[in-house]
Amino acid sequence: MAVNPDPKPGRWILPLVVLGMVAFTYFFVRELPEASTETTLVSGPGATTTVPGGDGSTTTTPGTGTTLDPETQTYLDTIDTINEELQVQQTDLVSTNDSFNEDPRGIEFGEAEDRFEAIEETVQGLVETQEGLTAPAALATNHTSLLTELNLASDSITQALDGLRSTDTGQQRNSAVEAFSTAASNYNTGVTNAVNAAGG
Repeated sequence: MAVNPDPKPGRWILPLVVLGMVAFTYFFVRELPEASTETTLVSGPGATTTVPGGDGSTTTTPGTGTTLDPETQTYLDTIDTINEELQVQQTDLVSTNDSFNEDPRGIEFGEAEDRFEAIEETVQGLVETQEGLTAPAALATNHTSLLTELNLASDSITQALDGLRSTDTGQQRNSAVEAFSTAASNYNTGVTNAVNAAGG
């Protein structure tokens, strides 16, 4: 009786199947298109995406896929900083005025006057910063509107301080504080409009 030299001939089937799968995968992957390295990603709300450019300096506006030149980006960053400080001053002004209106008063005249003066000085500095900016041509109208609101805020805090120092019952001061809050709110809206305008 002849002896079978390989008592388990089926054991070669599995390695052959695996080899075939590896070869198929190799040739299939080689046929796939290469991914582009210059794809512009559209950011979600509130995100900022950097898009590779010739000098690597272009960025996108928040929540859009539009690239901005460095000049426009710097301008938007600056008015955003001004806006943040203006909102801080608005909160401080309202808080100070409310405390002074309390019966009995939460703060005395001297402290209220010091705070009003500090706010007046800070807002005047913001006006000077805004005036010193060179707006991109596309944002010239927005720049004018923002400067108008800052000047209104500056005039309002001066009137509030005058009212504080006068014998007025508080009507002038309270009206001026309200006008300041309106100007600060309008400036905040104006910054949003400028960002949208820059994003096309």
